[in-house]
Amino acid sequence: MDLVEEDILMHYGVKRRSGRYPWGSGDNPYQHGGDFLARVEELQRLGKTEKQIADELHLSTTDLRMQVRVAKHERRALQADRARSLREDGKTLDEIASILGYANDSSVRALLNENTAANKNKAQATAEILKKELAEKGAIDVGTGVERQLGVSTGVLQEALFILETEGYNRYGVGVPQVNDPKKRTITPVISVPEIDQREVYQNLELVKSVGDYHSTDGGESWDKREYPASIDSSRVKILYGDEGGALKDGVIEIRRGVADLDLGDSHYAQVRILVDGTHYLKGMAMYSDDMPDGADIVFNTNKHTGTPKMDVLKKIQDDPDNPFGALIKANGQSHYIDADGNEKLSAINKLKEEGDWDKMSKNLSSQFLSKQPIQLIKKQLDLTYADAADEFSEICSLNNPTVKRKLLLDFADECDSAAVHLKAAALPRQSTQVILPLNAMKETEIFAPNYRDGEKVVLIRYPHGGTFEIPELTVNNKNPTAVSVLGKNIRDAVGINPKVAERLSGADFDGDQVVVIPTGGRVKIQSTPALKDLKDFDPKTDYSTEGKTGVRLLAKGAATQRQMGEISNLITDMTLKGATEPEIARAVKHSMVVIDAAKHKLDYRQSEKDNGIAELKKKYQGFDDETGHHGGASTLLSRRKQDVEVPERQGSGVIDPLTGKVVYKESGRTYVDPRTGKTVAATTKVKRILAVDDVRSMSSGTLQEEAYADYANKMKDLANKARLEYKATPTLKRSASAAKAFEPEVNRLMAALKVAQLNAPLEREAQRIANARVKAKVQANNITDKDEISKIRRAAISDARNSTGASGKRTRITISDGEWTAIQSGAISDTTLSEILRYAEPKTVRERATPRRTTQLSDARISRIKAMANSGNTNAEIAEALGISTSAVSKYLNS
Repeated sequence: MDLVEEDILMHYGVKRRSGRYPWGSGDNPYQHGGDFLARVEELQRLGKTEKQIADELHLSTTDLRMQVRVAKHERRALQADRARSLREDGKTLDEIASILGYANDSSVRALLNENTAANKNKAQATAEILKKELAEKGAIDVGTGVERQLGVSTGVLQEALFILETEGYNRYGVGVPQVNDPKKRTITPVISVPEIDQREVYQNLELVKSVGDYHSTDGGESWDKREYPASIDSSRVKILYGDEGGALKDGVIEIRRGVADLDLGDSHYAQVRILVDGTHYLKGMAMYSDDMPDGADIVFNTNKHTGTPKMDVLKKIQDDPDNPFGALIKANGQSHYIDADGNEKLSAINKLKEEGDWDKMSKNLSSQFLSKQPIQLIKKQLDLTYADAADEFSEICSLNNPTVKRKLLLDFADECDSAAVHLKAAALPRQSTQVILPLNAMKETEIFAPNYRDGEKVVLIRYPHGGTFEIPELTVNNKNPTAVSVLGKNIRDAVGINPKVAERLSGADFDGDQVVVIPTGGRVKIQSTPALKDLKDFDPKTDYSTEGKTGVRLLAKGAATQRQMGEISNLITDMTLKGATEPEIARAVKHSMVVIDAAKHKLDYRQSEKDNGIAELKKKYQGFDDETGHHGGASTLLSRRKQDVEVPERQGSGVIDPLTGKVVYKESGRTYVDPRTGKTVAATTKVKRILAVDDVRSMSSGTLQEEAYADYANKMKDLANKARLEYKATPTLKRSASAAKAFEPEVNRLMAALKVAQLNAPLEREAQRIANARVKAKVQANNITDKDEISKIRRAAISDARNSTGASGKRTRITISDGEWTAIQSGAISDTTLSEILRYAEPKTVRERATPRRTTQLSDARISRIKAMANSGNTNAEIAEALGISTSAVSKYLNS
């Protein structure tokens, strides 16, 4: 060993917690950082490789890189402190540069720059924030994407984690089973307090939490804590009971204008939660009112009777400090205001949805509605839907970028298969989804709808949809002064109706319920029949109330309600297609009205089932033997379309048959012992029945409506197979080095956007952990052994968990600019990287760029005209008609 190496080992102070030598000791674990860096640099001068240096210091190369980074920051911070001290002593920049050994004063300027000084502290500041998180949570996920949640760079986060390791925190990886396939595991990097080790986390995945209480907007320099909802005093809330008129506007939260902590911002209305007295909350649609009683800033409308204590009308908060409302507040759903003393405070308004969010709903016609319309309309809309799809396929086939083409072809094939299952048809002209708001000033035959022409007629469809008797036809009146005063002329996605109209809409209320609005006239004829006589004066909330009753089994929320609602909806569909009488339909509809509100309002749905003879109706209209010999249940294509069937267990994701385009799966051949029978059986997989059959007509009971839908489903499945064959025939992209150089800025922007989009990764990991914990707890608590039941629990758990964590990735979509699209088309991105970018890009936007048909981008002059017309009092519909554009385009420019 030479003298230099011997001297290095004599002064060994490598900051490790395990291995041959301990981490640095003393009050400051980095007190010898400069010595360590000097030793590393000396070894580098001797020609040692990184691996050799790491071995010499008994470190991994990863730890070596991180410790060098920490040491460099430490050295730089000391240099910055000395430079500032010399400057304070009156030294010039040149003199400081000479003292510190710099070639010129620019390096000194950088040292003295406040931002540069602050950057040295980001990792330490981030470490301190993580300590706060760990003090509350014990163990947190620190995998890919967490740096973006925190608002720091990957390097800053990794350095912060390294600092925590030096102080005794545990850092390890944990394999989290995938909920839908427990045999597969996703490794989640974790850091925890010293008391929680890796084994303990493996045994209880619920111990691992996500970061999120703190966030930095400046890369780690400063931090803000996400706030618990602000509470208002219950004395500010007046309850308008059902017998006082509150039942007509059940769920509406009327707000006094101009109250700072209750301001809705740029919205005229919003679906909100408001914390009251710190223990309860208001839930419903908030909108301003010009008729407020003295002493109250909020009027809450309820169907509960007079005398019900105020706090019993409100909801109790959940025992969850992260989510006291049990609902996901939207991004930017909280805001701040300045109080009378000039202090910034959190608003009491917490938004789930606000004006503009309902307009984003997909536009199509559900089979639940269309199948009950005349056969001519059914065929017309299904033919149009297929023609649109065939035209789109033709356009995709003409693309010259193979990666984009292959991506769009697979997406298109999946969409065609999905279309064959869901059986949704093309929307009718100017159809839209709007949230309903109550306006007592409107007549029962009128509707305030600024996105439609004054005087025209529209119909409203609400789901679940029972039949043509639930379709009110109303005349648009956009000149009602009260409506204009309350909502304005340019609301984006709401309509105002007389509260009594909601009764026709299968008992809709005003806490965020939405309707499909379809203008009628000309070639659009929607069949609307009078309300069923037997439904007159029927109120499920009073007729089947369980108040004062004991021993009534209530319907649970979520899956149980959905199952019951699915059964009665299927029954109504089958009865309608098979010609049931009006009184029979009324019985089924009454029961559906009870079921839909049973969990929410604690209704006796079992008594309703008996009173309305649902079992008898099922036997009459659903008593049949299917191809498996099963008796009863859904009996038409429209009600059976989502049924599952068992097929031999599949292995892998399947391959495309080069002759047919169908996806062919390899069978696993796995068997297992059925715990119920003790017999060895073959493992199976559930798939949609409609995709498993070669001819969808085999699922039809023979009605004209079913035959039309079966023909459409067969054509869509065939189109999906053609798309997959075209995918097989399309080569992969070859990257152009010259294009990559020419479009370097665009490529860099796309790569940066890709990193941001990957923020969804930690959310998905969190969803998997949450779902696993819930499945385990539910299975153990209820001693569930049935494989099918456990599978259902898994699916529900991961769906709920993804909703609660926001793990959909929709908020991290990559937006591709004109220049970036040109770079992509020029081959500046490799096939693999482009495939990843397209994975995060908005599919609709990619499709529009790849297959441009027309643009709705308007000139500045036309945009100015839109705004001028709005300022002069024109409604969205009037502006749209004058300029020959859609009302949604008008809303877009007025709200941009």
